[in-house]
Amino acid sequence: MTEESAGDVIRRDRFSGGPARDFLSSLAADKRIFDADLAVDRAHVVMLAEQGIISDGDAADILVALESVEEAGHAELSGGEDVHEAIEAAVIGRVGERGGKMHTARSRNDEVATCIRYRLREDVLDAIEGTLALREALRETAAEHTETVMPGYTHLQPAQPITVAHFLLSYEAAVARDTARLLDAYGRINHSPLGGAAFAGTPFDIDRERTADLLGFDSLLGNSMDASSSRDFLAETLAALATHATTISGLAEDLIIFANKGYVDLSDDYSSTSSIMPQKKNPDTLELVRGTAGDAVGGLTGLLTNLKGLPRAYNRDLQLAHPHAFRAVDAVVNATDVAAGAVATATWNSEELAADAGDGFSTATGVADALAMTGMPFRTAHEIVAAAAEDIGDTDDAATTAAKLDAAAEAVLGESLWSRVNRETVESLLDPDESVASRDSLGGPAASAVETQLDEAGARFDADAHSVSACREALAEADERLQAEVDSYV
Repeated sequence: MTEESAGDVIRRDRFSGGPARDFLSSLAADKRIFDADLAVDRAHVVMLAEQGIISDGDAADILVALESVEEAGHAELSGGEDVHEAIEAAVIGRVGERGGKMHTARSRNDEVATCIRYRLREDVLDAIEGTLALREALRETAAEHTETVMPGYTHLQPAQPITVAHFLLSYEAAVARDTARLLDAYGRINHSPLGGAAFAGTPFDIDRERTADLLGFDSLLGNSMDASSSRDFLAETLAALATHATTISGLAEDLIIFANKGYVDLSDDYSSTSSIMPQKKNPDTLELVRGTAGDAVGGLTGLLTNLKGLPRAYNRDLQLAHPHAFRAVDAVVNATDVAAGAVATATWNSEELAADAGDGFSTATGVADALAMTGMPFRTAHEIVAAAAEDIGDTDDAATTAAKLDAAAEAVLGESLWSRVNRETVESLLDPDESVASRDSLGGPAASAVETQLDEAGARFDADAHSVSACREALAEADERLQAEVDSYV
């Protein structure tokens, strides 16, 4: 029996052709889950034999045929409208109609749902490892710049001086939450739908726990209708990816702006030049990182629109659902790798940063805080400093600025500022370095506070890296279990 005729056996004459056959086919797109389907097939065949549903001899022949299909590769498949049917057709073509026993007690519905989860969990682990690499780059670079003062901005206006470490650790904390979301998504991906059949279960005495164990799933999706039809795990995964893509888009935007200001030099490996202007050094890779958020958000929107309003159980619309997640994970993993490399290889220009750290009277809040610490209502202190700010320029020295603050106090309070606070204290706080050092509250930019943040970031990193390692180890052990069972038959 040829593989083409085997496919006809599966579909029967009524559905063996027609003008819409190519439109229905997902065989080319299913290349991504080719290996997953082979694993699912093997686990299912082993279970069928163990349960006495098929003979050991038939199981052995099918498993040998599956090995042959794997060696031939996805490109050699034909005779099916998707990878699942094509593999079955290829097995039937090798061992005859007995090969069709591999599909006993299951449907393509639970089969494809299992394959998607089987493959996606590997992709999500790749994405998590990407976030870990980025966090490591952010943390290690931050550790080198705990006292590198820089301008801090709100609304893109000079606001308060901070440090490079404080800036980078703000992104490390955000990416750590992205890691957590992806780990949570992984936990809900890693449940087995296999055995749910089309949606209403099966009369065969199958062992769903056995196939779940052989495939490395943590547990089962209990309800057979939910098992075969639900795709909320795709939505959760894509939402986590889109959130992370938005995080690194912001990081990319900040680095692009800082590069424009001369605060940071990006490595040539993460830059390019103009095709016509040889003097240009463009942050092209970071611009693409920034743009990846649009792809991820678009994928999430496409997926949710696909799923919206579908009646329960399987609908062919679902064939178009999982490619959104696979495209997004590829794009986001690549963008995260680039962002990590750009951060790790960039050079921060400490002199430029220090020179501009006090721009826009950015130490004003520190002065207002010092006044409030004397017992003055903060709003009164705010009014005094705000009045002085109208006359204070970036070129004013500390003594000049202090004099203007005193004049503002006379206007607002009718008394000298120095009756409330020591002049030397105010002049000291006008210095960006002293301003940063004074803000040593938990999570603040002072070096002592940043050291605590570095320690916390390191502890979070170690815990998450351990979780990923445990997931990888569990999957590897499952692969070994499955292979051992297959070997026992062949």
